[in-house]
Amino acid sequence: MEVKNSGYYKNIRPEMLQFIPSSAKTILEIGCGAGNFSAQLVKEGTETWGVEPFEESAKEAQNKLYKVVVGTLDEKLNELPNNYFDVIVMNDVLEHLLEPWDDIENLKVKLKQDGVLVTSIPNVRYSKNIFKMIFKRDWKYTDDLILDRTHYRFFTKKSIKRMFNDCGYTIESIKGINTTKSFLYFPFAILFNILFLGTQLDMFFMQHATVAKKKTNKNS
Repeated sequence: MEVKNSGYYKNIRPEMLQFIPSSAKTILEIGCGAGNFSAQLVKEGTETWGVEPFEESAKEAQNKLYKVVVGTLDEKLNELPNNYFDVIVMNDVLEHLLEPWDDIENLKVKLKQDGVLVTSIPNVRYSKNIFKMIFKRDWKYTDDLILDRTHYRFFTKKSIKRMFNDCGYTIESIKGINTTKSFLYFPFAILFNILFLGTQLDMFFMQHATVAKKKTNKNS
């Protein structure tokens, strides 16, 4: 599959740093691209790993991170150590996977008992999408953002919560990130919330950032 928007692989994503525990010593980023996000987490005493299927990006990441495994998650899952990582990061990755439910379930064994899975997931209820569906009656795929043609799955805040719960995780926090600043879509989102008594606040955010832990036997 040809990927046109190579900018994905250079992303720094500073807004996601707040969700990474400062105490983490072993960190794994799935889909690390050129390693620019995880490079911000490199410090003395930490191991920052990456998994990246595109060789060119993986080579860049290898110069920045402790270890980079070249291949897809499905291909390389068994090469990752069990019960090893304090944090596993997936920044805008799950929507590109055919079976994201299976993937996050399989990753549980790679986390330490108190480890966390940190994800950024596009919000299909983003104001721009809602506006276009209502007024343009359209669902047009693009080369980037939420309706990127390489996305296999689409999520709402509710479906994100359901996915993690069904896959054996407890959500520690879920927060909307990257608020719309458009002169068109921001007023639309405000009007929509006035009409629906403030029950549609999720449409202001392009993504939801989630921190989740493995369920304990007590919570299961």
